[in-house]
Amino acid sequence: MPAKPRRALHPLAQRERVLARLSCNSDFEAATTRLLTQGGDPRIALNAQGRNAYGCTPRPDPALLQLGSSTGSVISHEGFQAAVALFRRLYGASGSYHQELARQRQELSECAGAARCPGTELVFAASGTDLHAIAVHLAAHLTPGRTQAVMVAPSETGSGVPDALAALHFAAHTAQGVQVTRGAPLGAAAMAAPVGVSLRQPDGSLRSQAEVDAEFAQHVARQMHAAGGCLLVLADVSKTGLQAPSAACAAQLRQQYGERLSVLVDACQWRMSADTLQGYLAQDFMVAITGSKFVGGPAFCGALLLPPGVAQRARSVPLTALVDYCARSDWPVGWLPARALAASANVGLLLRWEAALAELRLFTALPAAQVFQRLQTWGQAVQQRLSSDASFAVLPVPPLSRSGEMGWDSVQTIFPFQVFQPSASRPERALTVQELRQLCEQLRQGQGAGAAVRVLLGQPVECGVQADEPMAALRLCCGARMVTEAARLRQPWTLIIEQTMQALDLVAELAKGCGD
Repeated sequence: MPAKPRRALHPLAQRERVLARLSCNSDFEAATTRLLTQGGDPRIALNAQGRNAYGCTPRPDPALLQLGSSTGSVISHEGFQAAVALFRRLYGASGSYHQELARQRQELSECAGAARCPGTELVFAASGTDLHAIAVHLAAHLTPGRTQAVMVAPSETGSGVPDALAALHFAAHTAQGVQVTRGAPLGAAAMAAPVGVSLRQPDGSLRSQAEVDAEFAQHVARQMHAAGGCLLVLADVSKTGLQAPSAACAAQLRQQYGERLSVLVDACQWRMSADTLQGYLAQDFMVAITGSKFVGGPAFCGALLLPPGVAQRARSVPLTALVDYCARSDWPVGWLPARALAASANVGLLLRWEAALAELRLFTALPAAQVFQRLQTWGQAVQQRLSSDASFAVLPVPPLSRSGEMGWDSVQTIFPFQVFQPSASRPERALTVQELRQLCEQLRQGQGAGAAVRVLLGQPVECGVQADEPMAALRLCCGARMVTEAARLRQPWTLIIEQTMQALDLVAELAKGCGD
């Protein structure tokens, strides 16, 4: 059996080492830029063009029209300056990593709505994939027998999530800077591979909610009967904007099986209000959030919210298997099993969350009615354009189910759509995944006749099969930053809609040349 790679701390993991390296460097912005790309897995590394795997740079790019928050966003000027200010405090004589982390934990809990549910605990992690690995580890120790996860189809979630939910390494190195073998078990043994439930028909149309819920319930029942424990992963929302299973289905299953069933709400898009999130916690559901999708912070800042019941029971769960992924400070103060983890500091993660919190403060300060109205107006304009333009075919997304009064999170903010190439000599055809990736790169570079803007869209996703060929869709998204920037700069909301229509004009134009 090959020896496990020797564990080594990330080069920038300890605050003292970071400051020692920069003791003669007064360029705090350059140092912050470097740190923003540290403390994650290989997806955070920059390519030759200075962009990470999501096409985003660690510096602000105000000329880029950002309509791709379902994938990620380039850090804003406000977010970047907040990160720089935090790094300056850390560099100062009175700077304290742990004090800043405690402040972030408290502020994030309050903004998310978790503080309204006393006893809820928060665990920091680099990415949504890391959060899934942590959640399934806790579930496996909190439920009897062999635990298996039931989730949405892999195409609707992060590419590494199936491995993470099987307790397997999902990348070549971790946020703690440890080299690992992708696909190898995190701990002593891997878990069973998760079961995936398709949310769409093979042609991309929707399955009914009743049918999807019934399949989730069937898989949970089978797992309960066979092994005794299960982790149900509720997507709210998925890559293409879907909820599954329904919250009512998850609540009914939890009532039926009790604590034998753990529930994780995959809210890594974080397109939900504090009221909705609090409602999940009140049902004893774990909730995974990130500040890098709807919120608009830089990629690789995540948090797992543990409701009071789960937090109390999880305090005795050993964390040794997560030593490559977590540091002691990621867990709440006084969490005794965390003593088995390294006493290191992920400064990059701290700075990324600081940037995300800067966006979150601005967004939560806006009146909910104003947010609702703007998101709804934008969504109606996008829906009308995608439905009426022959260059596009919108993928259906059902209304989001929310309890209580209509809030802003009931509005659709992810619009997946196919792109077609018109032709006089042959029937129009839908662009492939590879062609859509090329088109996205052209949009980012500002290509196209008379292109007045550069555009960042959500990365293409596979969404079905048509004529024996995989179907692919782009995603057009509205994020929190679009709303807050318009309010802060006192821009008319019609300008945002006009820019969005210009972006779709460019997509249609560039599609004509694909494959030439």
